[in-house]
This record gives sequence, C-alpha cells and structure tokens, in this order.
Amino acid sequence: MSEVTQILDAIGQGNSQAADQLLPLVYAELRRLAAHKMASESPGQTLQPTALVHEAWLKLVGQQSRKWQDRNHFFAAAAEAMRRILVDNARRKRTLRHGGGQQRVELDDVKLLVENHDHLLAVNDALEKFAAKDKQKADLVKLRYFVGMTIGEAAALLGISEGTAKRHWAYARAWLYTEIRAEQP
Repeated sequence: MSEVTQILDAIGQGNSQAADQLLPLVYAELRRLAAHKMASESPGQTLQPTALVHEAWLKLVGQQSRKWQDRNHFFAAAAEAMRRILVDNARRKRTLRHGGGQQRVELDDVKLLVENHDHLLAVNDALEKFAAKDKQKADLVKLRYFVGMTIGEAAALLGISEGTAKRHWAYARAWLYTEIRAEQP
C-alpha cells in the first residue's frame, strides 16, 4: 500500500491532520495536471493553474464523508473537481453580466481544443450526454481533455489497457464531434 493510499485511508477515518500530510505528496502531480489543462485555455484566462489546484483541493478535502479507495481514485476525483471548476468558471464568464454571448463551436475531427469558454461549455454539454450513454468512455475524455493525462495515464487510472483506451478515445472524439455539430444551427 502506497504512502498516499495510507494517508487517504487515515483521512477517510476522520484524521484531520492526514490532509496536511497528503498535500505535499500530491501537490506536484495536481499542479502538473492543472498546468497542462490551463495551457490550452484562451489567452487572458484569469484562473491560473495554482488557483485551480487550490480550488480542487478545497473541494476534495472539504468533503468530510469522502473516502478514497486508493491513489487512482483520489486523482480521478481531483480530475472531476478540476473539470467542474473550469466549467463553472466558463459559465460565469459567459453570462451577460460578464459580456458573454453564445456562439456555436466547431471541432476538427483530430483534436478537441478549448479556445474559449463557449467551446468548453459545448464540449461539457456534449460530454454530459455522452456520460449517460457510456460512463467509462466519458471518464476517459474527462481525464484526457480536462486534465491533460496521456492515454497511458488515463488507461492506468481507469484500469483498462492502453489499446482499449485508444479505441475508446477515437470513438469518444467522433461521438462528441457529431453531437456538437448536430447542435449547431
């Protein structure tokens, strides 16, 4: 059992000081994932990778009843927390109060790129529909697209082979592309 997993168990058992031990062990990895994600955000983004990590951390340790099975489960929860923070931030910026208008998004069939907040929201909306259809493939998209994990990292986290992850990734990209294109006027 890894040190991270042991500390996660202690947190699950109510040890409030265990979170202080966990942060130094996982911070660099969380920061790397956040920086990778933020690199694809539009210029002028006000949310920085450090702030994204800190907000995700607060969400993760603020859940008193939360118990993580292991390191992978924790990082999957962190990926989901980061995704939600980015989506909430994009929604907030798109509101009329913040000068946002709505535009439809076009994705090329090779890559999913976030160039502005509307793109992020369109991908998120399509991803929510996709998750209802196939949760595992949607989880793969979240890890690759919103967190910036490689195919190998995401496959390991999901407990699938790299080949399966590549097939799921190709299918998911095609499905999302078709869904987003169908939503365009």
